[in-house]
Amino acid sequence: QVQLVESGGGLVQPGGSLRLSCAASGSIFRVNAMGWYRQAPGKQRELVADITSGGSTNYADSVKGRFTISRDNAKNTVYLQMNSLKPEDTAVYYCNSVVLTTSMILGGYWGQGTQVTVSS
Repeated sequence: QVQLVESGGGLVQPGGSLRLSCAASGSIFRVNAMGWYRQAPGKQRELVADITSGGSTNYADSVKGRFTISRDNAKNTVYLQMNSLKPEDTAVYYCNSVVLTTSMILGGYWGQGTQVTVSS
């Protein structure tokens, strides 16, 4: 089994910053791509950013220049630094990871989600 545990969400004023973390643990042989998605009330879940094991990144247009995704492969952890936050960034943020387990099974896993609220 593989578990993803997120942390770092909360309430922040517009223009503020937050840093999300997500650590993968369990029966991991190798962690491939890692990413962050978000889902606002009444909307579909959308990709925010993702990063390959080699460090290549991809961002949604709405967060380019404001958010930065990074990872620590030794810790199987992915981060999302969010700056210049806007009210429209309010959502539940989910971590996602593609993992090759010790049983040599490749699968996608989700974290439990962390709430980010941007409001004055």
